[in-house]
Amino acid sequence: MEWLAGRDRDAALVIRTDYSDEPAWAAVRTELMRPWGDGDFEPYVHIADDPKWVGCTPAQLLSTASADDELTVVFLADRDSMRDGPGTLLAVAVLTREECDSDEEFEADGGEFRTVPVGVHEIHANLMIANLSFGDFKEAAEGDPQGIFRGFAV
Repeated sequence: MEWLAGRDRDAALVIRTDYSDEPAWAAVRTELMRPWGDGDFEPYVHIADDPKWVGCTPAQLLSTASADDELTVVFLADRDSMRDGPGTLLAVAVLTREECDSDEEFEADGGEFRTVPVGVHEIHANLMIANLSFGDFKEAAEGDPQGIFRGFAV
């Protein structure tokens, strides 16, 4: 699968992989575009809304995205994002076992979890400045009754 030429490397990357429910996608997109944080920061997102990504799995995505050295996380608007609103996105760490010193490091900072759309911004911003790790957000999601990252300020 061809990677995203011309994407803004500083923007959070959201890839739409499901086209089954346009109103649900519109709701997720609206939430993604809301200002976020205490300072009402403007969202900074690159949305790949192209049917060529339909059905793309995290494993398929990682085989392509891992070549992008600057990318640490990709957010998927998948089938689960379109069901049972409000929609969530799948946060996928762009990390291979080979990049880690140990299985423990890979387990802690790799993998995936679900996040509310506004969480995309908090996750992306903190990873960009290396303030928190992917594992910090994954751990917060694991602490939620539904397994969803809802933000640290909540």
